[in-house]
Amino acid sequence: MPRYTTTAILLHWLTALLIVCAFTLGVIMTDIPGLTPTKLKYYSWHKWLGVTVFAIACLRALWRLSHTPPPLPASTPQWQKKASDGVHLLLYLLIFAVPVSGYLYTLAAGVPVVYLGLFQLPAIIAPNPELKPLLKEVHYVVTMTMAGLVALHFLAALKHHFIDRDGLLKRMLP
Repeated sequence: MPRYTTTAILLHWLTALLIVCAFTLGVIMTDIPGLTPTKLKYYSWHKWLGVTVFAIACLRALWRLSHTPPPLPASTPQWQKKASDGVHLLLYLLIFAVPVSGYLYTLAAGVPVVYLGLFQLPAIIAPNPELKPLLKEVHYVVTMTMAGLVALHFLAALKHHFIDRDGLLKRMLP
């Protein structure tokens, strides 16, 4: 069975790891009451992860545009092929939408994003207290949508591995 390229596999698992870390950190940091040094540190780390995910997503999209993924097995039902294509497309869109919405929310809140504490990203919108709650909600909704699709993607991979035993998961394993 044809496999993904080593680069595609590396970018997939690196993206997955960073997204899980950013999501986990996001849940932890928002549950910390008040404005503590730990909470501020976690917010910085969360933003750094988001910027990194965005950068890797750009590389990943370029790689995907120039490298056709291996086809699904011929035995895969047509509805599963369409579902797979749809989920993958939405995941790619959300890999961009989540960090962009977080970035815009941060800027609307009047907080700069200083990547790795080294350089400040440009402020593409001015602080906007009226826009801040909307962007916060957008960031939350796209994040939770991504979490649901990641869970669906993960469960589908397990189904193919343990129930269908069609070797599909092995194509993406290192």
